[in-house]
Formats: sequence, structure tokens, C-alpha cells
Amino acid sequence: MPDISVKLCGLRMATPLMLASGILGETGPSLLRAIKAGAGAVVTKSVGKAPRDGNPNPTIVEVEDGLMNAIGLANPGIEEYLKELGIAVKGSNGTPVIGSIFGGEPGECADLARAMERGGASAIEMNLGCPHAKGLGADIGSNPDLVKEFTAAVKAAVKIPVFVKITPNVTDIVAIGLAVEEGHGDAIVAINSVRGMAIDADLGRPVLSNKLGGLSGPAIKPVGLAAVWRIHDKVGIPIIGVGGIANARDVAEYIMAGASAVQIGTAVWTGGVGVFARINKDLAAFMKKRGYKAISDMVGVAHRA
Repeated sequence: MPDISVKLCGLRMATPLMLASGILGETGPSLLRAIKAGAGAVVTKSVGKAPRDGNPNPTIVEVEDGLMNAIGLANPGIEEYLKELGIAVKGSNGTPVIGSIFGGEPGECADLARAMERGGASAIEMNLGCPHAKGLGADIGSNPDLVKEFTAAVKAAVKIPVFVKITPNVTDIVAIGLAVEEGHGDAIVAINSVRGMAIDADLGRPVLSNKLGGLSGPAIKPVGLAAVWRIHDKVGIPIIGVGGIANARDVAEYIMAGASAVQIGTAVWTGGVGVFARINKDLAAFMKKRGYKAISDMVGVAHRA
């Protein structure tokens, strides 16, 4: 059978499938559920320096071909969350556990990254893509100069790999990818959710309490693929593809566009953690049928067509 394992920035993963941040990342046991179900790596919930309540409900609504959310980066704060990280790392059996962080200043993100490293995280994922938290996430990630500055600060603070999750809600996503590279980031995570909203026509009002939110799921797959494709053409560091992945063909498309690994979130929400085992099996079958012996054989292959 084909080899579906990957090596990403020094991390060894049994499969290119990663649990995306925001789904099952709240506790150590929930992260371990994804690992036991077949995820090659897991990403924690995005965590800040202090506890944050986030937005009031409703914060999540299912829409056609996806989910809308405006959770607002709710989290217990880094000191409390390190307990959950410890549980996940201890039970991971070597599967990478990646710590997702957010902050409003480069130094704040650097401090958070150091804490995650001390807690045993295998890598850092800096969230510069959240579209519904004022002064954070995409508000920073839409400015290439700030992306470079934040990336450089976090990279200088830790020895483990630094991934940067970027927003698609920009004019030129390649410029954002280049900024990550210029800041010496190890990999780009593309993409975060697409800004959008849902309106209840019967009530004549927005569904989400925050009015605007982030769209994820199958509806944004073409946007994610285009982002990975464009970044791969211009940037030399690895890309982790995210957005609308629900089956093995989706994984193959992202990898062929230039991703070295992928993250899955909404499909876990809608179909449960069994999605990892199913896609792992189907991906190996897909590769065998088409003569691919390793994931690396597929990376960027569509650019050579």
C-alpha cells in the first residue's frame, strides 16, 4: 500500500490529516479522541494570555454547505489551558500536538508561544486569520508588515516550528504568504474562515449575535484551493491546506495544489471523528489506483500538468 505518512518541518505524522483548531480542541481528552481516531496531528483551540468569554450566543449556525461561527476566540487563558495541553501531550504517543495562540502584540504572542513550548507543544500555530475578533486575528493578518513582525517575534521566541494561519479576507493572499516567509515562519496554514453572515428572513435580523462571522466547510473549498495554489507558486515554505475538506479527493486536490498536509474541522463537526479513519483508508486507495507511492509524489503535481 502507498505510504501516507508525512514529515512536516521536522514533525513526523502517520497521515497528512490534522485536526483543525476550534474543533475538539478545548480539552486534552477531546484532542486525544481525534488522535485515537486517526489524526496525524492535532491543533489546540486558539488560546490567549487571559481568559476570554467571546461573543454571546448564538455563535454557530449551520448554513448551506457549511458552518457560520462567531465564537470570538473564547478560551480559558494560557495558564489554565496548559493543564489540558499536558493531558494531550502525555497521551499522544508521539503524535504532534500543536498549540494555537493569538494576541494583539508581537511580544504577547511570543510569551504565549514560549508557554506552549514549555507545556510540550510540538509546534506553534499563530492565529492571524480569525475574522470576528476586533483587533486580533485577521485585523492583524491582513497587513503584511504586521504578519512579518508577529511571525519574526514568535519564531525568535521558540525552538519548535512556527506555523502561521492566514486569512483569505485580503486583496493579495500571496503578499501575506510572503510576509510569513520573510518573518522566517516554518509553514503557512491556508486558509482561515471566510467572512460572511446569515440572516433570518422570518425575523428580519442577523442570526449570529456578532452579526458577521466566519464561513467554513465545503462552500469555501474553492477559495482554499486557490489560496494554496497561488501561494505555492511564489513561496518556498510548506503549506498546510484548510477549508472544506470532507473526503479523500478533497485531500488529494489540496495536496496537488501544493499543500504538504491538510487540516479538517467542519467535517469533524458534521460527521464525527470517524472522518479521519475513513479518509486515511480512502486516500491510500486513491493513491494506489493512480500509482502514487507517497504523499510527496502528489505535492504540487497539478502545477506540472
